[in-house]
Amino acid sequence: MINLPEVKIGIVAVSRDCFPESLSVNRRKALTKAYVEKYDDADIYECPICIVESEIHAMQALEDIRKAGCNALCVYLGNFGPEISETILAQKFDGPVMFAAAAEENDLMGGRGDAFCGMLNASYSLSLRNVKAYIPDYPVGTAEECADMINGFLPIARAIIGIRDLKIITFGPRPQNFMACNAPIKQLYNLGVEVEENSELDLFEAFHKHADDERIPDKIKEMEEELGEGNQKPEILPKLAQYELTLLDWANEHKGYRKYVAIAGKCWPAFQTQFGFVPCYVNSRLTGMGIPVSCEVDIYGALSEFIGTCISQDAVTLLDINNTVPKDMYEEAIKGKHDYKHTETFMGFHCGNTCSRKLSFCSMKYQMIMSRSLPVEVTQGTLEGDIIPGDITFYRLQSTADCKLRAYVAQGEVLPVATKSFGAAGVFAISEMGRFYRSVLVGKNYPHHGAVAFGHFGKELWEVFQYIGVPVEDLDFNRPAGMLYPGENPFQVLVYNGRKP
Repeated sequence: MINLPEVKIGIVAVSRDCFPESLSVNRRKALTKAYVEKYDDADIYECPICIVESEIHAMQALEDIRKAGCNALCVYLGNFGPEISETILAQKFDGPVMFAAAAEENDLMGGRGDAFCGMLNASYSLSLRNVKAYIPDYPVGTAEECADMINGFLPIARAIIGIRDLKIITFGPRPQNFMACNAPIKQLYNLGVEVEENSELDLFEAFHKHADDERIPDKIKEMEEELGEGNQKPEILPKLAQYELTLLDWANEHKGYRKYVAIAGKCWPAFQTQFGFVPCYVNSRLTGMGIPVSCEVDIYGALSEFIGTCISQDAVTLLDINNTVPKDMYEEAIKGKHDYKHTETFMGFHCGNTCSRKLSFCSMKYQMIMSRSLPVEVTQGTLEGDIIPGDITFYRLQSTADCKLRAYVAQGEVLPVATKSFGAAGVFAISEMGRFYRSVLVGKNYPHHGAVAFGHFGKELWEVFQYIGVPVEDLDFNRPAGMLYPGENPFQVLVYNGRKP
């Protein structure tokens, strides 16, 4: 995939001057060796310049890892460590930082490092300096265990790096009656994201300038190969190829000094009649390349998709949390076969923006809802099919109307159940979805769009959202039965779970 950061982690060991420096040196070497042996494709750099014991050492190490091209940092407490110097190093480093510490070995006399204690001082000093750092759930371990911690940091670091060098390109204002997708962009700037807002006329002009682009035939061939027997609307492919080239060229020409882009586009109410098609299939293709494209100018949806792409290194999608599963479908295809209550199931849907790799089958169709009031010919361009069964993570990062960040993360699965519907859709199941829907999605005023990553990435998303500053009280998940949401009616929960109040 294109449009994703590559992470190079620098390991810098620290040492308190009243502890043997050799402890940190040897433990750093052991950590690097363990990491390279287990993750041989990883790009890691062991800072050899010094063991950081002072502020001067911290600046020397900082210069060294910068020259080595490191864009992420692991501060490794080989022993207790100097909390001032090590946190200054983290403060001055321009990239994501993690802290880990060495577990004790057999020699508890001359070879005891007390890094378990040192991590407490490090965390306190980080807090005093308002320095963000990732600290694993249990941040003290052997060389092999710390190697695993660093590897777990990679997707988190990739997302943080990506966010800080991202430009979101938008076309048009949010459609009328879609205020739910209209959130203040102030928090995007706070996160370091750049936003370029354009008119639909700008896009329309650029599209027409690509009318005779010599690359169109090759693009059509790519689309034909991807669609296979699903190429039900071959007559629309030239326009879709023209539109894809328009978006790709716009992204390359407008990203400026930023390295990564995401797009928040528009598909109605005038897009179909003026362009002569709907952009869903093109959106799906770009998302499959690693350039997320959200529908209905959903800027925070595009950002959410990009974060999931960085973490999973795979295509994501953006879906409406759309409709309930009919009772007869639940009784026939889910009950007794999958361990979910009816209220824990729902259908995720969008017109056709999901990458073909994430569909069990696909075919080019027209947009049924739009065709109810428009000629079918101008609503062609959706990619329809059932979403592949398997693990998913449903999540979203959002700004409230008063510019506060909040987010949710819920792990679940797409069930192997035919949707018997249209668009790109799937039958989703998330534990305690009914309560999550009411207390979080409705209760905290989230829009109907949710990002979907294909796999369970809740841990990584949770850490990224905390790292970028989502307050803990505004970071939600689907709470299990017996764990109440703030303000949730406890008597109603008892009824849900089949127990008397």
